[in-house]
Amino acid sequence: MARKRGPGAPGSNAGHGAHAASAAGRRRFLGRVAAGAAALAAGTATVVAPNVSEAQTAVLRFQSTWPQREIFHEMAQDYVSRVNQMAGRRLRLTLLPAGAVAGAFQLQDAVSAGQALDGGHGVAAYWYGKNKAASLFGTAPAFGWDANELLGWINYGGGQALYDELLRDVLKVDVVSFFSGPMPTQPLGWFRRELQGPEQLRGLRYRTVGLAADLYRELGATVSIIPGGDIAQAMVRGLIDAAEFNNPSSDRALGMADVARIYYLQSYHQPLECFEILFNKTRYERLPAEHRAMLRIAAEAASADMSWKAQDRYPRDLQEMRDQQNVRTVKTPDAILAAQLQAWNRVLEQHSADPFFKRVVDSQKAWVQRVVAFRREYVVPSDLAFDHFFPRR
Repeated sequence: MARKRGPGAPGSNAGHGAHAASAAGRRRFLGRVAAGAAALAAGTATVVAPNVSEAQTAVLRFQSTWPQREIFHEMAQDYVSRVNQMAGRRLRLTLLPAGAVAGAFQLQDAVSAGQALDGGHGVAAYWYGKNKAASLFGTAPAFGWDANELLGWINYGGGQALYDELLRDVLKVDVVSFFSGPMPTQPLGWFRRELQGPEQLRGLRYRTVGLAADLYRELGATVSIIPGGDIAQAMVRGLIDAAEFNNPSSDRALGMADVARIYYLQSYHQPLECFEILFNKTRYERLPAEHRAMLRIAAEAASADMSWKAQDRYPRDLQEMRDQQNVRTVKTPDAILAAQLQAWNRVLEQHSADPFFKRVVDSQKAWVQRVVAFRREYVVPSDLAFDHFFPRR
């Protein structure tokens, strides 16, 4: 006799219906979970990548201290472009050339005021007229170090803290600064007659900036401190006899090869320098942390790129001035180089009567003694290898 199947027995219709109902319930439950996860993911995406409107963009007006035609203004643009690429539409710098709002030597005060400008691109030597210690952070003394080692001191040897102290306590400006862009040795400059020794610098009307002005005064020159864009015109008008600015690309763009033909290379007056990128401190500190990080990290990225760009452009422009503009390049006589080093001794001794100036110099010397001594012991000299593979003709 067959056994009667109960409602839950295998194979019964009731059991099949209950199983189907259970499966349908699980599908509804999983569907709700999936929908919830999708909604959560959508909400998370909104937090990570919000739809930022142009009205929400923080726009900073940023001026260089360089004429628009000059490679340094191009390098300022490189920095601005990096910030804008990283920030998207959340933060934007707009770049202006020298003089658009403030003169080159007035940029720090204009940025500190924070009314027409939020930031700028220049060199610390331009604030030499306010306090001579400022030039130590840009056109540092000829201790045998290079510009990359200067940036090492600023970032790891206590230099940034000293500069912050200078801005805050000595100059009393509302400015925050980053240093960027190591520059190679600057030429002695552009002359209309040849030099045999330091005695020919006496009475020469010469353009330079920063502590180099004091150095050339020690050598007997009459110094004019004028912005780069005005140098060639000053020579045409007979206001100066000779001048230096910075590098072959800048000098060519500024028209130096049109007013002088003898270009003396190598000098100890400015053997190293770097750019300063500055912002109004109050405005900077009100920015979100990620925006402040972008401004700082972009300075580091632009620093590396500037040094690579210089490797490409400076030799090319130097050779083209020789080939196309009949510029004659001459190595600065050793007697002048030796006289410059002696003049540095006197300049540093005089200015070290200021306790802050002396603290900076002592800090720099301690860094140089450690870092340059290591380099000279550790790094193989390049001249021997270069001369081996590219013998001099």
